[in-house]
Amino acid sequence: MSTGLRYKSKLATPEDKQDIDKQYVGFATLPNQVHRKSVKKGFDFTLMVAGESGLGKSTLVHSLFLTDLYKDRKLLSAEERINQTVEILKHTVDIEEKGVKLKLTIVDTPGFGDAVNNSECWKPITDYVDQQFEQYFRDESGLNRKNIQDNRVHCCLYFISPFGHGLRPVDVGFMKALHEKVNIVPLIAKADCLVPSEIRKLKDRIREEIDKFGIHVYQFPECDSDEDEDFKQQDRELKWRIRRTATL
Repeated sequence: MSTGLRYKSKLATPEDKQDIDKQYVGFATLPNQVHRKSVKKGFDFTLMVAGESGLGKSTLVHSLFLTDLYKDRKLLSAEERINQTVEILKHTVDIEEKGVKLKLTIVDTPGFGDAVNNSECWKPITDYVDQQFEQYFRDESGLNRKNIQDNRVHCCLYFISPFGHGLRPVDVGFMKALHEKVNIVPLIAKADCLVPSEIRKLKDRIREEIDKFGIHVYQFPECDSDEDEDFKQQDRELKWRIRRTATL
């Protein structure tokens, strides 16, 4: 005896099949159950942006998520930026698109790279990342694991100045300190102020230095052979755009 419901007609509409799927009890509906539960609960994503002041970090965040997270930001003078110490600021916003909810947390690092002496200026940032790992581990080890908030940094956009000849010591130190903790995506900031030949030359130079110093940056994973052709095409287009644009 079958424990599931069968379609009575081959001409059933997609809506009818969807209603029947909701009534089906078998394990074949497990992916749909996990999907519905995840969509209902929503997702958490924490994005860190790092780099010296004036490279367009807040502008990129506005463009990506169409929201202003820096309404109350005070612009500092050059002298104030030099004397400022590295801070960790969090901005949280709830975004919903086509019924899918996303709790987005932007971790900003004002003061990074602005001092005269930038030796180990990334220490407060690495301490913050480690604290989030420890907090998540404690929450997972506790008794109440239903309402765990994932505040771990999932991705870091690191902005590289377009006016140099490659990576600076502070760039190398930051990425080497975090590349085993966070997915790092290096960006050439304000790349539109360079001509295409200058961008390609700078990108090649930075890639060589990343390999030279043994820095691991985020790479798109290879598609599985069983993925559908549309997904493979999207993957190829993304990788092609990375090679052609200012993202390394």
